[in-house]
Amino acid sequence: MSPRSSAGFVLVTAAALTAALATPSLAASNTPAQLTQAIASHESHTLRGLAQPGKANATVSSTNWSGYAATGSTGAYTSVTSSWTQPSVTCSSATTYSSFWVGLDGYSNSALEQTGTEADCIGGKATYGAWWEVLPASESAYSGVTVKGGDKFTATVTYTGSTFTMTLADSTEGWTKTTTHAGSSGFKNASAEVVAEAPEVGGSVASLADFGTVTFTGAKANGSNLDTFSPNEIVMTKSSSSAVRAQPGSISGGSFADVWKAS
Repeated sequence: MSPRSSAGFVLVTAAALTAALATPSLAASNTPAQLTQAIASHESHTLRGLAQPGKANATVSSTNWSGYAATGSTGAYTSVTSSWTQPSVTCSSATTYSSFWVGLDGYSNSALEQTGTEADCIGGKATYGAWWEVLPASESAYSGVTVKGGDKFTATVTYTGSTFTMTLADSTEGWTKTTTHAGSSGFKNASAEVVAEAPEVGGSVASLADFGTVTFTGAKANGSNLDTFSPNEIVMTKSSSSAVRAQPGSISGGSFADVWKAS
């Protein structure tokens, strides 16, 4: 997929987007701001800058993903799930973004069905939210929900043979959202991912919000722990160097920690 080729997408600069989103209503409240569709419509989660994509059971690098991807042949994966505690972010004046999600496809092709959360700093304000996405469309925010740092989440994507079901549950706030979709055109179900990410915003990979550490637990594909599939470890690095932006720890029993290193 070419960068931001979705129909109807409007390219905006980071400065213009920040100004548009830093509204008085966000600045006036001491409670965390919530993801809106106006924000989400500029975000996407396409894998960028992947090095050595053909390797299996290896450590690879990407400019925007950090985590693990189980890979295989077409039809190898029909479900993926994981749980995590929503990270909190402390914001300065910089605008930064971070997302945490599970998905099918996306590692070795342009298809991707996924759902997750995000922790951003927009206009100096911590902004949290929940979303789903089916490429090549942009992210869609779940409406009518509240997300806070410390909330307990479980995300699942399942292919039923005809459609994909994306479910995100916040056991702390007591809500569950489910979306059913036909999936990306040309989907293959050839990979399953659990990822922390610097999403694309306005067509460019965003600066990564300092999320500290996010710990993924119960990471499974096809009902088995993700590590039983010898997944690739993905380290997020800067595009202009090998400097690490986010680093996953070793995975065992379906659990691993992912640590922020640099924006």
